[in-house]
Amino acid sequence: MKPLRSRSVRAIVVAAAAGSLALTGCSSNDSKAKDESKSQEDAQLQSKPVQYVDAAGSNGPAEAIPGAKSGGTINVFMESDLSHMDPGQIYVSDAGQFSNLVHRGLTNFKEDKDGNLTIVGDVATDSGKASPDKKTWTFTLKDGVKDQNGDPITSADVRHTIERMYAKFIADGPSYIQSWLSGKDYRKALPDGPYKGKGLPDSVLATPDAKTVVFKFKQPQPDLPQALAMPGYSIVPKKADTKEKYDKAPVALGPYKIADYKPGKSIKLVKNDQWDAKTDAVRHQYPDGFDFTLTIDQSSQTKRLIADQGDAKNAIQFTDSVDPAMIRDVITKPEVNKRSVKGFQPYVWQLTFNLDKMKDKKVRDAITYAIPAKQMIAADGGKYGGEAAGGLMGPTLPGFDASYDPYEKLKFPNGNLEKAKELLKEAGVKPGTKLTYAHSNTPRGQQQAVIIAKMLEKIGFDPQVKEIDRATYYTQVGVVKNSYDLYMTGWGQDWPSPSTVITPVYDGKLIYDGASNYSHINDEQVNQGIEDALALDPTAALPKWKEVHKRIVEEINPAAPVYYSKQIQLSGSNVGGVRYSTESSYIDINNLYLKQP
Repeated sequence: MKPLRSRSVRAIVVAAAAGSLALTGCSSNDSKAKDESKSQEDAQLQSKPVQYVDAAGSNGPAEAIPGAKSGGTINVFMESDLSHMDPGQIYVSDAGQFSNLVHRGLTNFKEDKDGNLTIVGDVATDSGKASPDKKTWTFTLKDGVKDQNGDPITSADVRHTIERMYAKFIADGPSYIQSWLSGKDYRKALPDGPYKGKGLPDSVLATPDAKTVVFKFKQPQPDLPQALAMPGYSIVPKKADTKEKYDKAPVALGPYKIADYKPGKSIKLVKNDQWDAKTDAVRHQYPDGFDFTLTIDQSSQTKRLIADQGDAKNAIQFTDSVDPAMIRDVITKPEVNKRSVKGFQPYVWQLTFNLDKMKDKKVRDAITYAIPAKQMIAADGGKYGGEAAGGLMGPTLPGFDASYDPYEKLKFPNGNLEKAKELLKEAGVKPGTKLTYAHSNTPRGQQQAVIIAKMLEKIGFDPQVKEIDRATYYTQVGVVKNSYDLYMTGWGQDWPSPSTVITPVYDGKLIYDGASNYSHINDEQVNQGIEDALALDPTAALPKWKEVHKRIVEEINPAAPVYYSKQIQLSGSNVGGVRYSTESSYIDINNLYLKQP
């Protein structure tokens, strides 16, 4: 769901738009409505380390969905076109959902009925075999995996997929594996990708035969199977690659292929007859196809799905959510509410402090205690839009602790102004001290800016509110020498590991224009803790990540936790297999069917 330049700005802009759900002024706190909003405790039940699965667990077909039928077409309601269809360019939520229908990678996430995640082999026979030091990973390809043209997938296609990620025209996809293989300036290693006859040396990426792929890193990379499961690393067959043109007409390996695409208007997917269920442990192929309409705004989607008439009975929301003004209409009507899915998104909204300007921790702590989290959440949909955040690691991450609340946001949902004033007095802050607060010009950003400004006034500051255009917001606050004291930012994981949150946002080695260390935190203990954790297996690393997180939040406080973001979506009454995906934070696209085809 989310960019490049380190998991960066572009992704965050989308995350900010999608994560906020654009929920403004809804009445979801109606006292007569049964409270079915998801709690942090609900999420905690699912926040377990991701397990890597062997060959036996990676075999297809995927477990049948009880009662599922074959046939019919599912209608997909979307407000705008997909950001990309070329796997190498995919880093945001809409394209990620689409990817699981059309593309396949070496590995993939598999989700059980309780939302627990494992990594299985997708095109590979298993989740990968690592050397003891986790610097070398070997993958063997399954037999019988073909693209839509009937061409078998070989190690040459995997090599091509990785090498094309170095090419200059690939601008929006993830950069983890390239940088792990070739360093931060990885493009210099292969500036033209594989298109001029050059490739990565066998000392970095080896393909000794048609079935074997070997990654060789200078540092341990225990998270590689999860990184490879990102849609951005899905296979692009060498023979089918059309470079820039591939983004409009990719070749499918998954259960569906593109039959028709009208940019900005519609996409029609039909069954890919070359997909073999026996090779796929995750996906199904129940519907005959999916018809995407790319011109239906959030309000119209919600109205049509609530009414549940005609083509809406066979429809789903893809990555858009219920219109905030109609949440009450969903949750107070049992026949509609039962067709909704609800859950946490991976995003944590935080009030980020520019540490170059706000050097006194007591001042930062005072503001953190004073933030009225409940009001901030009300501006983003109420209890169906978010929950007060105690820390900077969200409920969708392994190791999440719902009881962690060092700044007492749960005890004082409207902020602890007295505590804040006490700390500011100790810090010797003069009344009327100016602070510059920057925010995005979205409806949510504007409402929350009023809340933040009033809070700052109440504890004695003179807030200077600066509005920034949504399209350039993260670019501007991402400039190291920006002119702002504090600003709201949101961040979500790239896969279920604290490494994809703590590393890009709080690693002191990542302070440069365009990076995601928006606070400019640079603490030796944090930096070393990150390095230590990255060298460990995901399960073994959790205590270290918790230790690093605790130091960041309690001893440094570069960003005040505000709230964890939530999602609510609707589907039509004839769509079966609907459930919330803890991995995608949307309707699980893999299990859908029509009850009456």
